[in-house]
Amino acid sequence: MILLAIALFGLTVPNGLFLYWLLFEYPGLAAALHSKLAVALMMDAFMALGLLAHYFAREPPGRFKWPWFVALSLIGGLGFSLPMYFWLNKRLTGAHEGSL
Repeated sequence: MILLAIALFGLTVPNGLFLYWLLFEYPGLAAALHSKLAVALMMDAFMALGLLAHYFAREPPGRFKWPWFVALSLIGGLGFSLPMYFWLNKRLTGAHEGSL
């Protein structure tokens, strides 16, 4: 249950801030790409996504394979996708959350 709570927090809080910024304060893609900090954070997130997807492709933690993880990451970021992906896999395989 804790994984689901963390996933919901990751979906609502960080992504809520992102959606607010996107809808009300977004200066355009050019401005975001001129920010070295923004580019570094995007590169870091996509590198982490790629490495984790590769790991999950080689050693899947359960029934749901790596494309599910990538889709969840694109929907809600890594703060949502990691706990949700583990929760989905552990819930459907019958394993307990305490085994993580």
